[in-house]
Amino acid sequence: MHAFDVLGDPVRRRILELLADGEMSAGAIGTAIQSEFAITQPAVSQHLKVLRDNGFTSVRPDGQRRLYAVDGAAWRDVDEWLDGFRRFWAPKLDALGTEIARGKRQRRKKTT
Repeated sequence: MHAFDVLGDPVRRRILELLADGEMSAGAIGTAIQSEFAITQPAVSQHLKVLRDNGFTSVRPDGQRRLYAVDGAAWRDVDEWLDGFRRFWAPKLDALGTEIARGKRQRRKKTT
């Protein structure tokens, strides 16, 4: 499955958003996702499996629990694909950084 096919699903994107804050148990993920999307625990488990099988998450056992975390493997593929498009926004972000720095300098000059 292509990385963007995996990320195209809103449930999987939300799981990754939750995991971006740190490791979570499968049960905690299931509770959050079930309340937000009104899907069953087996459906959440299938989404977790897709994320795991495609390199977006890792899982480790902790007693009876399974702890999930974001895994960088698939993100490298996404980053490589996006690299061909960075030229469209990188100069604009550089210009924004310059303007922010200029504004900070001007504010400092006014307070001194």
